[in-house]
Amino acid sequence: MTMQRNVPMAQTDSADAARSAAFMDSYLDALNLVERLHRLLLDVIKDEFERLGLLELNPVQALLLFNVGDNEVTAGELKSRGYYQGSNVSYNLKKLVEAGYMHHERSMVDRRSVRVRLTEKGRGVHMVVSRLFRKHAEGLIARDILDLDGVEEIATALRRVERYWTEQIRYIY
Repeated sequence: MTMQRNVPMAQTDSADAARSAAFMDSYLDALNLVERLHRLLLDVIKDEFERLGLLELNPVQALLLFNVGDNEVTAGELKSRGYYQGSNVSYNLKKLVEAGYMHHERSMVDRRSVRVRLTEKGRGVHMVVSRLFRKHAEGLIARDILDLDGVEEIATALRRVERYWTEQIRYIY
């Protein structure tokens, strides 16, 4: 704050307004980038599945199988982890069970609750997506696009934004 003592008030306000506007522009650019990256990730998965001839799954379903992995979960757990919206996860789980990618079983404790886990067919899809992500990670490193420190910095910043947004939602209700 000592630097601002010698700066006229109007100049300080102008500089603050310029910094605020620059931050807003960068924030909106980052939001657009996150949205585009998510859509692009789905396109990358779709292209890989088309290349392999796995046409009965959409990219969201493939990502859902990847995220379930070796776990046994409920739809509610997938929603609470922040992966999927309510109707979206229920619809996709139903389709994945019908297609033989997931096994479902009613909870003995709460008959309303259904637990799901991957079948052998579902584990195969999990492996395809896992190999795809591993190949991408290796490519990012090999082409000097991103290293461990860079990816950790991105993840840390995104987690902070996630916490902030979560707090905003909780504050509303």
